[in-house]
Amino acid sequence: MSKLNDSLNVQLSNWSVLYIKLHHFHWYVKGPHFPVLHVKFEELYELAALKLDELAERILAIEGSPVSTMKEFLSLATIKEADKANSENDMLSATIADLQQLVKGLEETAVIAEEKANDAATADILTGQIEELQKQIWMLKSTLG
Repeated sequence: MSKLNDSLNVQLSNWSVLYIKLHHFHWYVKGPHFPVLHVKFEELYELAALKLDELAERILAIEGSPVSTMKEFLSLATIKEADKANSENDMLSATIADLQQLVKGLEETAVIAEEKANDAATADILTGQIEELQKQIWMLKSTLG
């Protein structure tokens, strides 16, 4: 269980760092696509809020311990904080890369849940998150051109 707990906490940390990063992009996006991207980044940070809460509650439900401080999130996350100065294309590219990183981590964690912990319910939650992220990646790539 501890390997699953650890892996879930990395994904929780990724969602948490991404949540803050998407706020940064929402507040600082500038350029000809501002109206669309401002709304899109808000949609994405609202999605991140739901998904990080879903993971934290799942960790608790399986008697694990979710990390819950920014210090822990930053130390565990594979997603990095936002840089200060970014063009809208840089923000889009960074978001796509972050979502792809998140998918990769969720896939790895789903394998741990299914194969090592015999926890199909957790694997199912992770698979659902992957599906949603793949759709977002497609939409963002289409926006970037």
